[in-house]
Amino acid sequence: MKKQYITLGLLLLMTASYGQDKFTKEADKLFENYQYIEAIDEYLKLTESKNANAYVFTKLADSYYNISKMDEAEKWYVKAIQNQANAAVYYRYAQTLKALGNYPEANKQMDIFVSLLPNDVRSQEYKANPNYIQKLNRQYKMFDIATMDINSKDQSDFGAVLTDDNTLYFVSTRNTSQKIDKWVDRPYQDIYEAIRNSNGTFSEPKPVSELNTPFHDGPVTISSDGKTMYFARDGHSSKLYERNKDNVKISQQGIYKATKIDGKWTNIEALPFNSTAYSVTNPSLSRDGKTLYFASNMPGGMGESDIWRVRIDANGYGKPENLGSAVNTQEKENFPFIANDDILYYASSGKQGFGGLDLFKIDLKSMGQAVNLGKPINSGKDDFALTINENKNIGFFASNRSGKDAIYTAIPICSVEAIAMVTNEKTGDLIANASVVILDNKGNSIATKQSDSEGKARYRIDCEKAYAFLVTAPNFEPASFPVQKVKSREVLVKAPLSPIEEIIAFNPIYFDFDKKNITKEGVSELDKLITVMKNHPASMILIKSHTDSRGNAEYNQKLSEKRAQSTMQYLISNGIEKERISGEGLGSSEPRINCTNCTKEQYAKNRRSEFIIINK
Repeated sequence: MKKQYITLGLLLLMTASYGQDKFTKEADKLFENYQYIEAIDEYLKLTESKNANAYVFTKLADSYYNISKMDEAEKWYVKAIQNQANAAVYYRYAQTLKALGNYPEANKQMDIFVSLLPNDVRSQEYKANPNYIQKLNRQYKMFDIATMDINSKDQSDFGAVLTDDNTLYFVSTRNTSQKIDKWVDRPYQDIYEAIRNSNGTFSEPKPVSELNTPFHDGPVTISSDGKTMYFARDGHSSKLYERNKDNVKISQQGIYKATKIDGKWTNIEALPFNSTAYSVTNPSLSRDGKTLYFASNMPGGMGESDIWRVRIDANGYGKPENLGSAVNTQEKENFPFIANDDILYYASSGKQGFGGLDLFKIDLKSMGQAVNLGKPINSGKDDFALTINENKNIGFFASNRSGKDAIYTAIPICSVEAIAMVTNEKTGDLIANASVVILDNKGNSIATKQSDSEGKARYRIDCEKAYAFLVTAPNFEPASFPVQKVKSREVLVKAPLSPIEEIIAFNPIYFDFDKKNITKEGVSELDKLITVMKNHPASMILIKSHTDSRGNAEYNQKLSEKRAQSTMQYLISNGIEKERISGEGLGSSEPRINCTNCTKEQYAKNRRSEFIIINK
């Protein structure tokens, strides 16, 4: 018979245990051998016959899911559910809907999954935080990302890693003379390299010929001295395979070690825990060269694929160790990268994310909760294979958000938590419900929070930029406090406020409906305020601007900010130094008159700018 070569990767399948019979035998054989493209053709034929049932629809949907054709997967999961699918199908359907950005419908399917399997870990996690997408959307940005010119036009590129000598290694299927992998209907992947220039551009990629074979090679990880490489390779290349009952050669991915001598990679050797029974792939070497992290579906794991590690010493390799439930789930965990500070980055489809594979990080020293890296590095598609060169402050990851696997740069954003602790300067007592405005280096208001019962207000800030806190509280003088630039995890800013000696309150000024302009009546009141401020040159003023409740929250917020700006500009144009003025727009969140069916007069009273002036 014709020779066939099949490599079993790590995207293992969620198969249903019902409905398989002699009519699906040929399609199932292709599916089980990861030949999804050909399996789809066979299952499609079955959908048009009297043998079409939930099993056929599910396998067809799974086939499309595993080649990331989510629109088609969704269509056939719907058909499967209409024909009494099992719980696993509802879960996979929910994942598909997330990948398509339909989060409300995904939650409905998860509700059904939870009702069918209430004790499942995935059910318990979902019940604990069903609206996690909203939280992820509000999460601070950890990376700036950009596309790269080294990507091929229509082939798959991923697994980029930059060495300290500016060599970028990555994996690509751009060699169209290679054999075709029937799993994804693309050529087998090769290892490539490109040189990063001083201006940040890259040279034309070229294959690393001494590492490439007719089958899959890569991704790679490089030792800190650049002399040792560990890389994934298809078992066919080293004749590490088994034949199934149809005489098809079935191989697994394994990890291999190579040494760089005279500019070439040589002395290639297989690691001792490679196997024909399971895959070992996607290695990442610790900076000290003593621990190798990898992904595998070897026995003792928790899900379809897990993250493992193995110790390396002078005598060889220890016993592979599963990283446990803090890292791994019942789904897929893959593409580990270990950073210098024992922070593990990896991809997971089993933790709460935007859809497909999402990128996470976890501190292996504390083994706390894994953190989703958020947008823009994560999307509704597969996002994976993140690596970071910390010496050069640049990272790379892969995503199929454009329709194919492509490499993106990921520049880490240095961020810290800045904490204002508000106290009474004279007594030392904590002050709750103080207004803490964070200002940028130009004095512009970014956001406002209230101090909590411990007198603290917390902000996530860029550690490379200058900020200040403007703090106000009833019966205290407002004050500003600079935020020191630091690269630690947090910076505590003590914000003691002095009890006020004298408060001069002014009447609010009012605005016409949907307008930001200062009215004639408003000018009269502001002129009184200007006179007082000029007579008290050490005084400061806080402006709070509001709208009525008509209009949506976003529009009202922007309108109130415009009213605050026009009020501030009037004062500045009449000789009041801008450093003495701060303002914020509060939209319709703090009405003077809280009404539902407001009268015209009540609406008018809520459209205002209010002032507090402190005379020192």
